Amino acid sequence: MRVDIWSDIACPWCYVGKARFDKAVSQFANGDQVEVRHRSFELDPGRAPNDIAPVVPMIAEKYGISVAQAQANEYKLGDLASAEGLEYQTEGRDHGSTFDLHRILHFAAEKGLEAEVWEAFYRANFAEEASLYDCGRIVEVAVAAGLDKDEVTAVLEDPAAYREAVKADEAEAAALGANGVPFFVIDGKYGVSGAQPTEVFGEILDKAWGERKPAIITVAGTDDAEACGPDGCAI
Repeated sequence: MRVDIWSDIACPWCYVGKARFDKAVSQFANGDQVEVRHRSFELDPGRAPNDIAPVVPMIAEKYGISVAQAQANEYKLGDLASAEGLEYQTEGRDHGSTFDLHRILHFAAEKGLEAEVWEAFYRANFAEEASLYDCGRIVEVAVAAGLDKDEVTAVLEDPAAYREAVKADEAEAAALGANGVPFFVIDGKYGVSGAQPTEVFGEILDKAWGERKPAIITVAGTDDAEACGPDGCAI
């Protein structure tokens, strides 16, 4: 069963929501049958690559609230993250363009390291003091997660690399009516918006699994019905 998750590395609710979803999968009886795929969604798609700013004043300006209120919201998010076993830097974080991060995630998927790099980017953005929003730091984090340094550098230096993959994800999100993240599509059937509680994710996984096409039920019939097998055909 495939689950597509549209998210942005800069989104704290994506960070928390992914942790809740992962817990639901770990508790799901068929969790080993769930394939999770990252899908790109930029919350600030028009932001220039070199436009890096502190999170708190940026949030205050964007939502028309005071800096004190924006900082208080960060403290609340820190508490929620902690409740999910996540580290969260409530002060001093930066915000910037995530376009390059999404491009690297598509590259990582081709290398079979999507999950590792996805997790590493979240951790670097929310749990570590160093800013994630410069090429050197992106390379450092991606390489630590298992990617090749030269290959990551080559992707970052080519603005066309994986650009269309990112834009295709975003176009699909728009077509599905997703105007915010995280947004989960479970088994191509159920769309789930927001960082839902783990229990809700678990219920939807159970429901989606139960509605999948059932396995063929073999009806034995009589014991003497003719058949062929590895040892030949009964006569």
